[in-house]
Amino acid sequence: MSDSRRILHVITGLGNGGAEAVLYRLCLSDKRNSHLVISLMDLGYYGPKLLEANMEVHALDMPRGRITMRGLAKLWNLIRTAKPDVVQTWMYHADLLGGLAARLAGVKSVVWGIHHTVLEPGKSKNGTIVIARLLAKLSHFVPRQITACAEKSVLVHVALGYKAEKMVVVPNGYDLQNFIRDEQQRAALRTSWNIDESMPLLGMVSRYDPQKDHANLIKALAELKKSGQRFCCLLVGSGMVAENAELTERIAHAGLQSEIMLLGPRNDIPAVMSALDLHVLSSSAEAFPNVLAEAMACGTPCVTTDVGDAALIVGDTGWVTPPSNAAALAESIGLALAARQAGGWGDRKLRARQRVEQNFSLDRMVAGYQGIWNRAVV
Repeated sequence: MSDSRRILHVITGLGNGGAEAVLYRLCLSDKRNSHLVISLMDLGYYGPKLLEANMEVHALDMPRGRITMRGLAKLWNLIRTAKPDVVQTWMYHADLLGGLAARLAGVKSVVWGIHHTVLEPGKSKNGTIVIARLLAKLSHFVPRQITACAEKSVLVHVALGYKAEKMVVVPNGYDLQNFIRDEQQRAALRTSWNIDESMPLLGMVSRYDPQKDHANLIKALAELKKSGQRFCCLLVGSGMVAENAELTERIAHAGLQSEIMLLGPRNDIPAVMSALDLHVLSSSAEAFPNVLAEAMACGTPCVTTDVGDAALIVGDTGWVTPPSNAAALAESIGLALAARQAGGWGDRKLRARQRVEQNFSLDRMVAGYQGIWNRAVV
């Protein structure tokens, strides 16, 4: 076992997102090394949580989409003063600014982190694409290692020109004590929503975002209703509220006002996952969709579009369908609901949980990062 190292993390922001959640879990779970976190923007959602856990956290307060000389100077000074063994960066803007600032501060052990897969006009911001292409050139010189959360991410970025030999996949890991099936909460929530056990309950936990393609889901549910299938579907997450005029108009146009419930953001996601019979992900683009692993950890089988590493996560425990194809998505949901009625559903729920335990545990993710940091300082 190697000696303890000082790891300095640079991340674009600390909002309530997937990469930010991984950073939070990693810092709290890695007992071998010490951690310091720098956000290019503000403290966001996870900054206060890290501070509560006695982590050293700094916010540079740069506006979204803007780089300030004051922020860059503070970043360079923090890195130079901290004298970290490794600088681990998270997401494109932090890879660029954190990587260059680290090298200018004399730190050679730089590890980039990629948490993105699709880089296409219309699906990604033009500025993001420009930075990603610039990083492809810098990847040959700045980082010693490049972490990616998904196999698909590696393929996409190597095709862009990233140094293939430096890229290592570290799948996201989950604290499985927090994501566990709870039958009492399942019953309580379904009662509160007036949904009995005979009603198939679908759900999608996701913010309202074009890449999540809720339009695809709504079209698929409309097809399902036309076929005579009874169901209720919960939409959970930021933007999943009646005040979202675009969303409610889509639902009304599809005639699904009685089938879809908008629950907005919630802080009891494991309980919600336990209440569902089936989780559906309708995205047009993903890297490593955390929500699938979270649902499966709670024993909830999934239907997902074939985006990022979704098929790898689900394996043979769920159903995978082409993205942006409502008819195919409706068919897969129908097959899943038929399987639920046919028997063997309890075994499928158990296999979903076991797949996450065997492949996406928190311990496995922490060990992956520790190995990369050790190689970066050699």
